[in-house]
Amino acid sequence: MAIKEDDIEKKVILLKLLLKESDESIDELLYALADTKMATIERLKELFAQLQKDGYISKDAQLTMIGTIEAKKAKQEFTL
Repeated sequence: MAIKEDDIEKKVILLKLLLKESDESIDELLYALADTKMATIERLKELFAQLQKDGYISKDAQLTMIGTIEAKKAKQEFTL
């Protein structure tokens, strides 16, 4: 399933995963996004699971090749 133009939350999750620090856990990453009030932690966890199911994130919480491509697209999209 392709990420739609208006799936901002999914794009931000992928971008955050692309830019994540090596010592940062997935929970820390998701809670940092929740702190921005972008979405609730429950919604972010649901979206993360959906991205895994759709093949953008592997079971070990790493970006897949398609996830990396989408994250880089999001990075360009969000860069002014």
